[in-house]
Amino acid sequence: MKKRYEALFILDIKGKDEAANDIIDRLKEEFQKEGAAVETVQKMDKRQFTYVAGKLDSGFYANFIIECEPEVLGKLKTKFDLDRDVYRQSYSKAPKKVERAAKPA
Repeated sequence: MKKRYEALFILDIKGKDEAANDIIDRLKEEFQKEGAAVETVQKMDKRQFTYVAGKLDSGFYANFIIECEPEVLGKLKTKFDLDRDVYRQSYSKAPKKVERAAKPA
């Protein structure tokens, strides 16, 4: 049974803000290739870390809402662990989508 998840990524864009769009598009394609439906993508911003994490002092944040089987999520986590552009990833269950009734004319 498919479930909704929120996936938060911190990307290592190596100083090039323009690279974030390319990486986010590639991540979206990877989600879809594994059978996850991408509902929304929220491109946040580049933020400074409160402390230097190894060689990285900032990262670009991106948030995805996806719907997939739990097994697919495990495969995606493993795949993105090996991705050099993904510094951190975090997943949580997303609340159920609420359909709004149409306004009367």
